Amino acid sequence: MRKWQGATWSIVMAFTLVACSAGGGTASPTTAGENPEEAVQLTAENLQPEEGATLVIWEDKNQSSFIEQRVQKFEEKYGVTVKMEELPPTDQVTKLTTDGPAGLAADVVVFPHDKIGSASEAGLILPNDIFEAETAANTSENALKAVTFKDILYGYPYSVETYALFYNKALYPEAPQNFDEIISFAQTFNDTKSNQYALMWELQQFYYNYAFLASQGGYIFGDNGMDSGDLGLNNEGAQKGGQFLQTLKSEVLPLKMGDVNYDIKKGLFSSGKLAMDINGPWTIADYRNAGIDFGVAPLPAIDGKPMTSFSGVKAYYVNAFTQYPNASKLLAAFLSNEEAQMENFELNGTLPANKNVAADPKVQEDPINNAFLEQFNNSTPMPSLPAMDSVWGPITSAITDIWDTGKDVKASLDNAVKQIQESLATVQ
Repeated sequence: MRKWQGATWSIVMAFTLVACSAGGGTASPTTAGENPEEAVQLTAENLQPEEGATLVIWEDKNQSSFIEQRVQKFEEKYGVTVKMEELPPTDQVTKLTTDGPAGLAADVVVFPHDKIGSASEAGLILPNDIFEAETAANTSENALKAVTFKDILYGYPYSVETYALFYNKALYPEAPQNFDEIISFAQTFNDTKSNQYALMWELQQFYYNYAFLASQGGYIFGDNGMDSGDLGLNNEGAQKGGQFLQTLKSEVLPLKMGDVNYDIKKGLFSSGKLAMDINGPWTIADYRNAGIDFGVAPLPAIDGKPMTSFSGVKAYYVNAFTQYPNASKLLAAFLSNEEAQMENFELNGTLPANKNVAADPKVQEDPINNAFLEQFNNSTPMPSLPAMDSVWGPITSAITDIWDTGKDVKASLDNAVKQIQESLATVQ
């Protein structure tokens, strides 16, 4: 836990609220007058902003229109002025680490859920206590799991994302149900001299390769990603996944890992030389602009088992050092409630974390949205433990050895796990 000097009374009160709710659903915070008998339990229905509260929110540039539209309604309802400052979500925890204790950070922040462990252990964010029941009831299971750390709900989730299978309908009219179909198709479609291939994904990114290991029973950390002492990257299932990758190297994609990246496969798919691409919703606009008639489907099965992709969840969080914790919690909830997520979907195509919005006909009528949401429901949220920092390098090197040089799968994965364990031993 980070230590600091000269904490203001507002910070003390903020952490008092944390203490009241740190059990992840125990007693709710209370507010009291001079007489303790006047204590009132704070709830989502009676929570009011502090007198004179003004707020700052950090958000990504592409969300500015939504924030502007939503904040206007918030200001009208609560009389609290909100200012947005543009900051990429991936940079926010780093900036919050320094600017939070200094009193310079935004009151409400947003970042990918895999940073929640670092933020929680550094004491940078407050639990989602007042709106905990409401969030739990309305959020999809995987999204709720992603914004919870050590049984404490911190996030106010508003969007989900994962990857799925894009397919060019002119080259492959119906989505393949399994990889056997893709392997058979590659035998007649592939033309290495013309740089024409049946399927690609970003080979050097474990974010995508994880799906091949996990689909056969591999995992990163045990206990739903919370036990760094239990590594499943070299178990029998992970080994089967690694062996299947070698099959794909020889029969579907005979290229080195460094020969495939996002721009290369985007160009091939757009020019009709790539039939299928494992990618995320961030590429939809590019393929539409290229004039490709494409579909999106959940990832194909391997040996009868559905592919389990990595997924991410974006959520709002309340800065633990805010002077206005009540107003900040109201804003985070207001930006992520059912009405807000529908507005965000209609404005930006943001895939909702809210179950009711995901089931709304406006969302369901689009087969592309359905495909991503279906795949999300069969995904694994990226682990949020800080220990994940020790995983990326070793496992990426192991996959490179397995794919590029055909090294023994078990030996490569065993070596990666050994390196991860050694790294963890130095930081724990």
